[in-house]
Amino acid sequence: MSEFKKNPAAVLRQAKHRPVAVLSHNRTAFYMVEPRLFEAMMEELADRELYRKAASRLAEKSKAVEVDIDEL
Repeated sequence: MSEFKKNPAAVLRQAKHRPVAVLSHNRTAFYMVEPRLFEAMMEELADRELYRKAASRLAEKSKAVEVDIDEL
């Protein structure tokens, strides 16, 4: 944590676009990631949640609605 507080920009440069674990008393205090990586992680989590909802709804066959495409 001390090294990070002294010069956060230098820590980021040394990481070369990789996530950085900032330690306090030899335990991870937090992770620092670039905005692009954070956004990609958030999109992945949203996609997983959407997949989970879709899979759950597909499993509920009792609520299924049949559509006759000839009537459309």
